[in-house]
Amino acid sequence: MDEENATLLTEFVLIGLTYQSEWKIALFLAFLVIYLITIMGNLGLIAVIWKDSHLHIPMYLFLASLAFVDAWLSSSVTPKMLISFLAKSMMISLSECKIQFFSFGVSATTECFLLATMACDRYVAICKPLLYPVIMTNGLCIRLLFLSFIGGFIHALIHEGILFRLTFCNSNIIHHFYCDIIPLLKISCTDPSINFLMLFILSGSIQVFTILTVLVSYTFVLFTILKKNSVKNLRKAFSTCGAHLLSVFLYYGPLLFMYVHPASPQADDQDIVESLFYTVIIPFLNPIIYSLRNKQISYWNVFSI
Repeated sequence: MDEENATLLTEFVLIGLTYQSEWKIALFLAFLVIYLITIMGNLGLIAVIWKDSHLHIPMYLFLASLAFVDAWLSSSVTPKMLISFLAKSMMISLSECKIQFFSFGVSATTECFLLATMACDRYVAICKPLLYPVIMTNGLCIRLLFLSFIGGFIHALIHEGILFRLTFCNSNIIHHFYCDIIPLLKISCTDPSINFLMLFILSGSIQVFTILTVLVSYTFVLFTILKKNSVKNLRKAFSTCGAHLLSVFLYYGPLLFMYVHPASPQADDQDIVESLFYTVIIPFLNPIIYSLRNKQISYWNVFSI
């Protein structure tokens, strides 16, 4: 098929989780419940922080922003997936596909930056407690949040821009449950080497930078705690940082494997499971993790808003 005809292929079929028709209703109900709890939990977390003026400090402003991004990330993927369970056709247009990827890319990248920023906040709070109000002001917090969102937007915009150089003619079957960039590159009839290279360099750099930020921050936190040699301080530190560390571990594990390792045609099913984990399960778990580990934000307050 020549290049001119290749541009006519503008609709795709998402088959990631719907290849077995007998599971459609059960999957629809399960993911609908997860999505509703995700939205209520994250928006409830934001409402609790907004309502209580005592929580208008950097730590909770970062947490509210993380909750917003989690709700955004889940909403970029889950509604279309739910529709595909019930619809006879699992088609998605190229323009809709690009919009979905862009929304996903902004939210996923912003979450990486937010997790790193929250680690820096915990470092200052524990290692420099007397200087914390001076260093981590609300003004600095707002600037860091702004940079996190701008970083996510620019990163997604770069990948979105170079997607326009691709044409699709060999297949319109996307082996995924949403329009992620790797499944799109795999079915492109234009050489996607530049896209893969940019994906590896940019996504890899962002993940390495943010993970190193988290590791360095918590290494200093650990040394500070050990110097104090106090069980009470140790428990307090784990209470303060435990939820964030768990969130980081759960989020970065599958994300690192997805976007840093070389793409493999045999890894479609594994990629789907990993993507499902950080796009659906993590946004569902985060409000529960943070509310259960935080005395100021109780589980029942978050989910009763």
